[in-house]
Amino acid sequence: MALLITDDCINCDVCEPECPNEAISQGPEVFEINPDLCTECTGHYPEPQCIKSCPVECIIVHPQRHESEQELLLKYQRITGRN
Repeated sequence: MALLITDDCINCDVCEPECPNEAISQGPEVFEINPDLCTECTGHYPEPQCIKSCPVECIIVHPQRHESEQELLLKYQRITGRN
């Protein structure tokens, strides 16, 4: 599953530097997560660092992007070139 930043985002910029895949960027209104780059930190950390750092808890599982742990690991390998 990829993650999604909701409209509750306060644009604090805490999450963007925490993302090891550089999947988070400033959108027109709030920060956004590119679901093609989001691995929920699989391969990097045991838990999503953006969720861990968000002060307003506005990051949720993307409702249209359900991916298994294996799919997230394969995405991590594709993005990073690591096994």
